[in-house]
Amino acid sequence: MSNEPRTTVGTPTPTPTPDELREQVERTRDELGQTIEALAGKADIKAQAKGKAAAVKQQAAEKTAVVAGQIRAQALHAAQAVNGTAPEELLDKAGRAASVARANRTSLLVVGAALVVLLMVRRSRRSR
Repeated sequence: MSNEPRTTVGTPTPTPTPDELREQVERTRDELGQTIEALAGKADIKAQAKGKAAAVKQQAAEKTAVVAGQIRAQALHAAQAVNGTAPEELLDKAGRAASVARANRTSLLVVGAALVVLLMVRRSRRSR
């Protein structure tokens, strides 16, 4: 190899000035810094997991609220349908079941949320 600079045939390349070289070095440093920041963000598994967990938690809370509303509406509809035609024993059992559900509302919501999260995790694993 020779120490002579490469040139393209027919077009002389101008020699960059020291200021141009400094600007080029500075641009290259900036680009390299941005690339390193992007790679560091992709490599931060813990932050990605936290973000994903927060998103799943939010989705589970929303779905739990929707399902709870649907259950309340269906229970109200069923109570109205049964109110005049059911025997007293059935109404007593329904009343006890409703009071048990009200007493354990938090537990039922947590179980529902856990079930939704489990189903979402299984679904996401299947899609991979």
